[in-house]
Amino acid sequence: MCGDARIEVIAEGAGPLVVLLPSRGRDSEDYDEVAAGIARAGFRVLRPQPRGTGASSGPMTGLTLHDFAGDVAAVIAHAGGGPAVVAGHAFGNWVARMTATDHPQLVRGVIILAAAAKTYPEALAEAVTRSADVTLADAERLGYLRSTFFAPGHDASVWLKGWYPDVNASQFAAGRATRQEEWWGAGRAPLLDLQAALDPFKPRETTNELKEELGERVTIAVIPDASHALIPEQPAAVVEAIVAWMRKLPK
Repeated sequence: MCGDARIEVIAEGAGPLVVLLPSRGRDSEDYDEVAAGIARAGFRVLRPQPRGTGASSGPMTGLTLHDFAGDVAAVIAHAGGGPAVVAGHAFGNWVARMTATDHPQLVRGVIILAAAAKTYPEALAEAVTRSADVTLADAERLGYLRSTFFAPGHDASVWLKGWYPDVNASQFAAGRATRQEEWWGAGRAPLLDLQAALDPFKPRETTNELKEELGERVTIAVIPDASHALIPEQPAAVVEAIVAWMRKLPK
């Protein structure tokens, strides 16, 4: 529990604690294959279901990213206080960085997966909203998914399902209600910037953007043949990169 929120957690494995946070409007089951791989490598993997998905509940309006970070902190505290590595995909990376900023004692590392550059075209955010709009025809949504989330040759139809409109709206509003500078720096935690080579939110000219700003605590890894979805496109490569980085963290 965190205030009025109750958070369902999918847990597996044993070892150092890792928390996985999904992208906007989706649930933590997107990580099924990745979570299993990390757990097999000797880690305890927790997947909090965002408010409004699974059995998770709580206020959905009037929120900021600080509220979602509080949910994550409560999960880590309930698991023994960590400290944990917190990984977030796309929108989830904002929450991961907010958690490290607000609750540094609970976070020993941050992993951002397919994180956007500091600025990106507004049209991309609109395309995410359209991808999640279940009132649109599948063919139209597939167009947005292919152009925004999936690299050529990958099956974008796997993400026609798994969207939660109310969750999407709640998270979008919370992101808008929180100044970027509040979460951008991810506190002082070591940070893995795990990029997708074909992500329109992260043009190649911005590859080193975060490292240039935050310095040596940032490690950059780029996954080829993947776009903004990343997780369903290259799960094995994602597991390999995450596990390799975590094993180098100070105990």
